Amino acid sequence: MKYTKLLQTTFLLTSLLVITSCKDTNTPKDVVHNVAEFDQAVANAKPGTTITLANGVWKDAELLLEGEGTAEAPITLTVEEKGKVLLEGQSNLRLAGKYLVVEGLVFKNGYTPTTEVISFKKDKNTLAHHSRLTECVIDNYNNPERHEPDTWVAIYGKHNRIDHNHLVGKRNRGVTMIVRLNTEESQENHNQIDHNYFGPRPNLGSNGGETLRIGTSHYSLTNSRTVVASNYFDRCNGEHEIISNKSGNTTYKDNMFYECTGTLTMRHGSNTHVEGNVFIGNNKPSTGGIRVINGQQTVINNYGVGLTGYRFRGAFVMMNGVPNSPINRYHQVVDAKIANNTFIDCDHIQLCAGSDAERSAVPVNSVMENNVFYSTDRKNLFTVYDDISGITFKKNIISPITESIDAEGFEQKELKLVENDAGLLLPEGLKGIGATLSDNLASKENTGVSWYSKEDTEVALNTGKKVQVAPGLNALVAAVANSNAGDILVLEAGEKYTNTKSVAVNHPISIKGAEGDKPTVYFEKKSLFQINNGGSLSLENLIFDGEDAPDRTGNSVITTSKYSMTKNYKLFVDNCDFVNLDVNHSYDAIRVYKNTFADTISIKNSKFHTISGNVMALDKETDDIGIYNAEYVILKNNSFTNVGGAALRLHRGGKDESTFGPFLELENNVFDQVGQDKRNKYDAAISLYGVQEIAIKDNIFQESKGINMHLVVGEPIVNVVHNNFYKSDQLNVTGDQKYNAANLWQMPPKFKEDSYELAEDSPLKGKGVTGEDLGLQVD
Repeated sequence: MKYTKLLQTTFLLTSLLVITSCKDTNTPKDVVHNVAEFDQAVANAKPGTTITLANGVWKDAELLLEGEGTAEAPITLTVEEKGKVLLEGQSNLRLAGKYLVVEGLVFKNGYTPTTEVISFKKDKNTLAHHSRLTECVIDNYNNPERHEPDTWVAIYGKHNRIDHNHLVGKRNRGVTMIVRLNTEESQENHNQIDHNYFGPRPNLGSNGGETLRIGTSHYSLTNSRTVVASNYFDRCNGEHEIISNKSGNTTYKDNMFYECTGTLTMRHGSNTHVEGNVFIGNNKPSTGGIRVINGQQTVINNYGVGLTGYRFRGAFVMMNGVPNSPINRYHQVVDAKIANNTFIDCDHIQLCAGSDAERSAVPVNSVMENNVFYSTDRKNLFTVYDDISGITFKKNIISPITESIDAEGFEQKELKLVENDAGLLLPEGLKGIGATLSDNLASKENTGVSWYSKEDTEVALNTGKKVQVAPGLNALVAAVANSNAGDILVLEAGEKYTNTKSVAVNHPISIKGAEGDKPTVYFEKKSLFQINNGGSLSLENLIFDGEDAPDRTGNSVITTSKYSMTKNYKLFVDNCDFVNLDVNHSYDAIRVYKNTFADTISIKNSKFHTISGNVMALDKETDDIGIYNAEYVILKNNSFTNVGGAALRLHRGGKDESTFGPFLELENNVFDQVGQDKRNKYDAAISLYGVQEIAIKDNIFQESKGINMHLVVGEPIVNVVHNNFYKSDQLNVTGDQKYNAANLWQMPPKFKEDSYELAEDSPLKGKGVTGEDLGLQVD
């Protein structure tokens, strides 16, 4: 009943604000053309005044809308034409007073000069109440320093509505939208956040990438009474808390989460109500649903499909708590009600997650009833980490192939799944069991603004035109400079390309050799390619010869910018040779810098021969707070020969649990005389620290350093199987986490002459995980 009254009260406020913002066109209107005119209009504003920003670019405009409107006659800030008033450079907006309405602003091409783009306060003592922010856009309005935090929309005060806004492309650290509870004037606030479009937010590779947060741990025992309803979260992937609830009595209802890698997390605070939300994963990696922590949480009528996330980012997660928990840790789950939810073809339901020596308080006095956990292909859908006797299971449905965790509380039943009008698969013929979804569910169409496109603006690699590049001095430099995003540059077979300048990679570009003998690329600068903010690079069927590089330390073939990059990049290398990288010591194939982040670095079917430094050292984030340089690192079917440093160093320091990666796949490679140089500070061919998912299989090490792994935090998934270490160091593991290592041999590999293909009498023939040969897979 309390929840019903809360919604009635909130939607009464909503209706009032809608009416007053759209009322009588005869109210006074002031068209202003600059900040001085705006300030004067605000000073003269009275209830019913409308201040209109003139079309055009408002650069470095810091606006303060302060005034006292009334419910019947608010003070309104609007624009001459929606979509044609742009706040750029270092601009921001503050609201202070009562009954204010702001609509139609667009922030882009810059970043806030303060810590908030739009703030519902003038200062800590002067807040906004009974005010509305609607139909505003913030698009890629990011501080250029990746880890310099700011917030796009900061909500203070009471009885405010934030609706139908479009927020897309938050790339630097900081929450996209936050409700503050740091003063009494902002607590018990009854704010409403509805029908907003939260567009794609890329992986930050760090804590601080939430899309929405209500409260903070310090004020988490305080009630917020905020309603978050009918919002669309589109690929919000900043970190694994898409929504971080840190308050009491907050409601999340009818929101849509589309391919979001993370969860709606009840991190702190009690009496949270989570109802009618939909989570669509489409089997994308790390997509999650709902995570329950703390007391008196209600989770009803939610739906998840195709969610693949594991551990803290499962489709449904109920955590262990800390006995007598400090306010900033994990309070025990008590009196949770989990009812009438439906999860279809999800990978992981996690109970008592996080159980360890500290988090030993299991859920108690809780119930899970009338839920559907239906998987067509998973036997072990449930993972139970601790004692679940404090959870009562009643009338839950699972598929016939899924193992039950409670004989009386689960029924194995074959279900017929039928698509509803929204394209969601729902069980047919169940009464009182599973989710019943509301007509108020968010969609792309009913959220955000109608006059600003939701189409993706990112251009993928290999989507542009093919451009033939004839050989010539700096021909490659010129071709890349004249290319468009997504273009594919084709170099002539067997030709030589000499470059006296570095190639600036400012957008996604692919470079490949034509069929036949690989073209050879030479360079005379310290690096050949520099991936800058916005750039991504794909290389195929090429030879990179470093013999003409300057005779000094620290050269590389590929480098990122030395400066902070807010845009994540991708690097793909296939069937390429990197040779003669030894004119001086510490010559790397790939070099990265601090405050840069790769979504994917993939190297396949390539050769690295005679390198004085490292092939790739992804270890420039050394603050040990959970930040790292790359999410997915893939090395498959490569040979590494006479490499002085490490073939790979991958580092994620600290014990923060807010991020997913890194993920490493290391398969079917040959490491021959790798890591033996005295300057190899890692003392390993493969050096891993804090990596969260590791798959190392079917590799051959010969006369090389071995694999060093330090495993910390996050229950990493580690499998090192079917690898051969001949006259090499082997596997060395430190840290306090579990791992799987099996079938590690020390046999002579016996290669064919002048090749890394195994001889017919090699003892490593057929030793692979699937019965194939170890090492290179030769067509």
